[in-house]
Amino acid sequence: MSKKKDTFLNMVVSLFVITIIAGFSLGFVNDLTIAPKAKAKLEKKVNALKLVLPSFDNNPVDEIQLVKSENVKDSVELYPAFSENKFVGAAVIGSSEKGFSGLVKLMIGFKENGEIKNIAVLEQKETPGLGTKMKDEKFLAQFRDKNPSTFNLKVKKDGGDVDALTGATISSRAFGEATKMAFDEFMKNKENLKTPKN
Repeated sequence: MSKKKDTFLNMVVSLFVITIIAGFSLGFVNDLTIAPKAKAKLEKKVNALKLVLPSFDNNPVDEIQLVKSENVKDSVELYPAFSENKFVGAAVIGSSEKGFSGLVKLMIGFKENGEIKNIAVLEQKETPGLGTKMKDEKFLAQFRDKNPSTFNLKVKKDGGDVDALTGATISSRAFGEATKMAFDEFMKNKENLKTPKN
């Protein structure tokens, strides 16, 4: 009987030691990957800024403005763009939790007059081959050079101007909602964005 207790005790101690070692190993690996992950995320944002903004010569990342919004849990990120110290537009990160699979996060570049310059999809977990087509040129092209004050960002099925993705109306609605949220924040904060920080 005591041999069985010894074996059970040995198994418990062995499992405990393995769990401790695995926990410390995972923590160590996580610490090693934090900096590279942050760097990759920053590079993704910088590349998106170059894609969505009008031509600029400042560093929008250094001039970021964070504003509170009732529409999102976190602050909304606004990146002002200047060319020869003249405000040319801003990029705003818009998001919607109403995608088919949850969060849809976009970076929308606005010209100084409020027109959309371009849109980059930062995050989405939509259905492959359906909702993921929100990254396709055909879908994105319908938003360029449109001013959301006159271009209704809802899908046509809901009385708007947007051609929804085939089989992905919910994803298209989330895309429009994220874009509208970004436009509203751009217009609300436009005057504050016009002054360079330095």
